[in-house]
Amino acid sequence: MGLIGNLKAALRGRSREDVELDYLNQATSRVDLELRQREIEHGRFRHLSRRG
Repeated sequence: MGLIGNLKAALRGRSREDVELDYLNQATSRVDLELRQREIEHGRFRHLSRRG
């Protein structure tokens, strides 16, 4: 990817999938992970546009 492509990617922001994965990775236990998965399934990050 060239300079222009890198700049576009930086300005575009993070995808919803990236935000969700980061949120799941912050889980401190299996129970916490399952709770976070349910929150995502119920639309916690739905307000973020789907980019990819």
